[in-house]
Amino acid sequence: MTTRQTSPTRGEQLVKYIAGTASRSYPPEVIEAALRALVDHLGVAVGASNDAPARPARSVVKRWNAAGKARVYLGGCTTPALAAFANATMAHAMDYDDTHPGGAGHPSAPCWSTALAIAQEESLDEKSALAAFITGFDVMSKLGGGWVPGVGRSLQRRGWHPTSVFGRTGAAAAACALMRLDEARIANALGVAATTAGGLVGSFGTHGKPFHAGKAAMDGILAAQLAADGFVAATHLYELEKGLLDVFIQDRQVEVPPLDFETKWELLENSFKPFASCRATHASTQAARSIASQVHGRRITRVHAKVHPNALVTAGKTAPRTALEGKFSVPFCISLGLRGYKVVSTDFTDATMRDRAVMDVVPVVQLEAVQGQPAHAAYLDVTLEGGERVQARTDMVMGHPDNPMTWDALREKFEGLVEPVLGAQRTATLFHLGRNFLEPGSIGKLSDLLAA
Repeated sequence: MTTRQTSPTRGEQLVKYIAGTASRSYPPEVIEAALRALVDHLGVAVGASNDAPARPARSVVKRWNAAGKARVYLGGCTTPALAAFANATMAHAMDYDDTHPGGAGHPSAPCWSTALAIAQEESLDEKSALAAFITGFDVMSKLGGGWVPGVGRSLQRRGWHPTSVFGRTGAAAAACALMRLDEARIANALGVAATTAGGLVGSFGTHGKPFHAGKAAMDGILAAQLAADGFVAATHLYELEKGLLDVFIQDRQVEVPPLDFETKWELLENSFKPFASCRATHASTQAARSIASQVHGRRITRVHAKVHPNALVTAGKTAPRTALEGKFSVPFCISLGLRGYKVVSTDFTDATMRDRAVMDVVPVVQLEAVQGQPAHAAYLDVTLEGGERVQARTDMVMGHPDNPMTWDALREKFEGLVEPVLGAQRTATLFHLGRNFLEPGSIGKLSDLLAA
């Protein structure tokens, strides 16, 4: 008589991967990628600490006055769930944080916010925090991956924000790893994370989008803490039948990639943003900036932009009314690029919205969604007064893993965001702490440096 071997369920795969965090070896290039993600995360969060979406989040956390040792960036200490909520909201406030090209959304905001908050609360070391972040990133990205026909993009086309849907699971994975929960408790934590999943694309262009990242971090920690204290949840919600995908993608028109934890590190495909706007605007923005000197000072009568279809889903606002809406408007970002703006955080202001040179171009931008065109590519055909035409194209957008931002470029972005807040000396110290995070004592030094 033979014993029939059964394959592990998706839930079992997730649980075993999370449970093995502390014993796993991490290649140098994966550690390097995690440090790059940390530096970028700290930069965009500190840079946005006083932005409109961040202020209410920080204010509510302060008013709740919960005790704890987890640092709110540029604030006091509180319980981990609240610190992670505020910090992840800040990190996503400018829409300038890293993205998962395969479609999972913005992993570092919920996953680094969670890892740092739990590590501070539990007085854990830097190596443990970094390993937990890698686990959270990998879990979130594999669940939401698959590129155009995959999970994240399919969710977006149906109005769901992947950062919010799977950010909770990524944060819960990071928290469970740091709290060293056993497999049964991890399974229950993942069940709590799944049953709280949500977040609407319709919120893009409002404070609701960065709130998605903050609430994902908060709910992930809550899920782990509930499970640690014996909370029992459904443990089948990541399976392909009768799970959350059946609810969110009811027609099942989606290609769900296998949970390959053996051969691929999702972190090596992380993507960083040179522009402070929705990633779907970047390819066309880069093309626009490349011809800004050719169209300088001249009236533009028409812009024909060929873009990936997803650009119309997440950044298709054709008549933005606010600077925040402008971050989710391909026409607005093209206009900024053509008029010579760098399209960084300081370019999305009320003053820019009053710049007639920019706003007069927005209504003449015509978007054509091209099936099969890569998301990292775009083509522009610009018609000037008098009939002259200028073309530009982006074949591989900056920040994509195949066209990565260098450490120097990341540092330039970091300094541009942080120096106005902390000054040059403290900015240099913060960058050093992020890049050299594995030096013992870095977590405490980060907390001290980022005190109110």
